[in-house]
Order: sequence, then C-alpha cells, then structure tokens
Amino acid sequence: MQLDWALFFSALISSTLFPGGSEALLLYRLDEGASKPLELLCLATVGNVLGSIITYAMGRLGVQISHQWFHTPEEKIQKAETVFNRFGKPALLFAWLPVIGDPLCLVAGVLRFNILWFLVLVSIGKLARYSVLTFPFL
Repeated sequence: MQLDWALFFSALISSTLFPGGSEALLLYRLDEGASKPLELLCLATVGNVLGSIITYAMGRLGVQISHQWFHTPEEKIQKAETVFNRFGKPALLFAWLPVIGDPLCLVAGVLRFNILWFLVLVSIGKLARYSVLTFPFL
C-alpha cells in the first residue's frame, strides 16, 4: 500500500495554526481517479486529527508559545474561547471550520480539556467533513 504523503501532510498542516487547503488536494486526488477513496479519506482524517493534537498540545504548553511561533491573533483565540465556553464539548465537533477551528483546539489545550473527549469529538467532526467530500467518489 502506497500512502499519499502529500495529502497526509497537507491535512496535518491545515489543522495547525498554519493555513492550508487539504480539502482541495483530497478532491483533486479523488477526481484524478484514485482507486482507493476510503484510503484517502482515512489519510486526510488521521493527518488532520494529528494536526489538531499538535495545536491542542501547544495550548497545553501555553498560549504564549503559540503567539510567539505562529502569531495567532488574540481576537481569534478570544472568539474560539467564547464559542468553547458557550457550547462546551460539542464545540469541538466543529474544529474543522475555518477561522475558529484551530483556535478551538488551542483553547481546549489551554483549558486542559480531557484529551480522550478531545480526540473523539475532533475525530468525528473531521471524519464527517472529509466523508461528505469523499462520498460522491465511492
């Protein structure tokens, strides 16, 4: 089995505080006739969840580190914290959303949210997002 490392790393980087477009690469791979769409779905999901774990870990290590390394705007973190506090655990189902998704993961780490719940909720959300994109190619 040959893995699509470009897709994996695109998904990983896209779910950290760096911008990225793993959805576009997934759709491109699927459109070019990939014979294993489920494999691509799994690669994108695992890479994206791993990137969220990295962002969560940065939050646990401290927001100051993420500000220094990634220049995360304070307003993004404040907005994510407001969403997280308002909706609680279910907010992590939306960690795939642009603008607030990555800061949500960061805030979960800052608040020392339970890592097992974090993994379950983030994985469900990200798998659902990539599944919607992959479904037409199954």
